[in-house]
Amino acid sequence: MKGDCVAVWHGERGKKKTGGKIKVARKKKKRELGSLPLHTKLGPEKRKMVRTKGGNFKIKLSKAEFANVVDPSTKTAKKVKILDVVDNKASPQFVRSKIVTKGAVIKTELGLARVTSVPSQHGIVNAVLTKEKI
Repeated sequence: MKGDCVAVWHGERGKKKTGGKIKVARKKKKRELGSLPLHTKLGPEKRKMVRTKGGNFKIKLSKAEFANVVDPSTKTAKKVKILDVVDNKASPQFVRSKIVTKGAVIKTELGLARVTSVPSQHGIVNAVLTKEKI
């Protein structure tokens, strides 16, 4: 089954925080629909445009090859190639699978950098060069 045809509903579930039941008095609404998470992997650049509420578009990055890395000491930004995913606080499995998320530490041509953008929602990988050793 493809991920595009599965609906994710973000509406009222019919339960209270305490576990008690709430009688849901209406149907599901289209505005409450969500989508499955898209994990950005390393590879040749691949983007996907998704229409959002209000006719706007969200660019989702499914594969990333380059990152815009800012060097805080010189205050300059450079587009460099991503070589590897070194650390990811979200999940150790993401390091093995080479998945880039916000907060992940990536190995670039300039050195280690921490990702500051959300690639699966912003469509780009922005990072800040770090001095730390992992």
